[in-house]
Amino acid sequence: MLYQILGIIHIILFLIAAFEIVTSSKGLLAKVGWLLLIFLLPLIGLIIYYLLGRSR
Repeated sequence: MLYQILGIIHIILFLIAAFEIVTSSKGLLAKVGWLLLIFLLPLIGLIIYYLLGRSR
């Protein structure tokens, strides 16, 4: 049960991050880089994106 809840939270955070990246004003190369990072390194990539990649 706990793993299912954590999985759902992970998917929601992934979708939010992907939407933020796609709709951001970053360049195409930066968007593709961030999307690859969160896709290829799911947990670590999301943490790095939420700490460093979001515009303030």
